[in-house]
Amino acid sequence: MFQKVLIANRGEIAVRVIRACRDLGIRTAAVFSEADRGALHARMADEAYWIGPSPARESYLHVERILDAARISGADAVHPGYGFLSESADFARAVADTGRVFVGPSPESIALMGAKLASRRAVSAAGVPVVPGSPDAIRSDSGAHEIASRIGFPVMLKASSGGGGKGMRRVAALGEMDAALRETRAEALAAFGDDTVYIEKAVERPRHIEIQVLADRFRNAVHLGERECTIQRRYQKVLEEAPSPVVDEALRAAMGEAALRVSRAVNYDSIGTVEFLLDGNTRQFYFLEMNTRVQVEHAVTEAVTGLDLVTAQLRVAAGEKIAISQEELRMTGAAIECRIYAEDPETDFLPSPGRIRRLEAPSGPGIREDTGIYPGWNVPVEYDPLLSKLVAWGPSRPEAIARMRRALAEFRIDGIASNVGFFRQVLDHPAFLGGRFDTAFIDDWLKERLPLTHTDEERKLAVLAAAVFELQAGVGGEGAPSSSSSVSDGWKMDGRRRLLRER
Repeated sequence: MFQKVLIANRGEIAVRVIRACRDLGIRTAAVFSEADRGALHARMADEAYWIGPSPARESYLHVERILDAARISGADAVHPGYGFLSESADFARAVADTGRVFVGPSPESIALMGAKLASRRAVSAAGVPVVPGSPDAIRSDSGAHEIASRIGFPVMLKASSGGGGKGMRRVAALGEMDAALRETRAEALAAFGDDTVYIEKAVERPRHIEIQVLADRFRNAVHLGERECTIQRRYQKVLEEAPSPVVDEALRAAMGEAALRVSRAVNYDSIGTVEFLLDGNTRQFYFLEMNTRVQVEHAVTEAVTGLDLVTAQLRVAAGEKIAISQEELRMTGAAIECRIYAEDPETDFLPSPGRIRRLEAPSGPGIREDTGIYPGWNVPVEYDPLLSKLVAWGPSRPEAIARMRRALAEFRIDGIASNVGFFRQVLDHPAFLGGRFDTAFIDDWLKERLPLTHTDEERKLAVLAAAVFELQAGVGGEGAPSSSSSVSDGWKMDGRRRLLRER
């Protein structure tokens, strides 16, 4: 097993990895940017290293600075978490070139699954169904017209290097195609440095179902059941659950076997997630993509299987064999996860950075919270506004929902806006309670809901009032920004601008 792991990430996932490492007796080294000076993950790790200014491109995306921190710390492995460099084949190679272990799959697997066109071809060759679409990149507007007309509208334009809901456009008719192509290519180039675009048939109102897989370097592989990830906003998951209310044993077995064929096709050797679109009418499923990293929503699978996926990922990376067979795996009860964001649902979910004045996290039977925040912490504007992940487990889906309702009612966070109240409404919606929803559920509901709550003018006034309140509270009050950049709690800066815990 590793002696020390450097965690090339921040926030709740960095905290999660630190805890897994401690369970295995592994020392940890964190990295932090200027905005994250004093962040929870930096405080919790055995060591922490400053890697640059606040912008991610100068810190968490700066490969050389992260590798330098790994070298100085003496870490023998690097865990990338999710986001940032976690699905960068170049970063995985760079880590390996230093003689350290990248805690994840091989660079080759990452590269193949990251190139959506290549992954579609590999998966199709393995006998896994893919959404009908273009076999190659779209080279011209006329080529896009021909392919879309052949497979039939509506279609989806997708960036080959895309992910996270970026670089996607739904096109309903031929007249929309040219403008959509320009917009998708521009977004793809800005987000991924690659404007390659392809076309898929739009599966109307599908379910988004993903299968968790675990594989080792000895060609052993198991799937850990499905997660229901259909509750989304702008192609981004916000609420997940396991198992899915619409997946029975036969469909679970079929999708699980398809996911294992995908992992074997790319010689996968870590934890990963194979995502599928499920046609709610025909029950036909199609490969969407594979995430070659730990998922944000991995905790719901942990809750129903009793497995620790991050420690399993570390064990596999250290060269161990999978310790469980497919026959031994069981899903018990039901689990739901709500992603708690610093955002304001009443202002079109705009991010809400700022100082957390009060924080009371829920607890009790069946409740788990993975977090990277604490009272007094300033939520930075530079990064994803995810604050924590709230998970509720129960012996059945209704009991898990009841526990999540209790947890959301107990959750208190002052100083910033959050989507806690929004989730309370989602969990009371008859369509959610009945499991009758698709990927358009939230967007459709918001169109009906928001005009009944606040007009545009009322929302603007609410934003202005919140800003005035923040200004007044910050003048000498409890929520006043600190003028000191020092770090308390037994930390000090050394000559290399590393943050070290005083022992």
